[in-house]
Amino acid sequence: MTKADLVRIVSDDTGIVRKDVSLAVDAFLEAVRDTLKEGKHIEIRGFGTYKLKTRKARIGRNPKTEEKVTVPERIVPTFKFSRGFKQEVNDANK
Repeated sequence: MTKADLVRIVSDDTGIVRKDVSLAVDAFLEAVRDTLKEGKHIEIRGFGTYKLKTRKARIGRNPKTEEKVTVPERIVPTFKFSRGFKQEVNDANK
């Protein structure tokens, strides 16, 4: 599903004009991005949590040259679905 598909579905379900739904979706995504940039997390009860995790430094390798390279520590955004959400999806796909 693409963002355009999501906008279309929400617009059809709510009767809100697609342009307005698109603005709302864009605003949501921007708010998530900005909040994570500030180092905070976002919890949407019953859906999931956006967080930042620190990946430790490690030794990697360049697959082309087989040369060992140091991959520095870095912070990456993650998303974890809530237990209830995972259970719902699991039950629906049995």
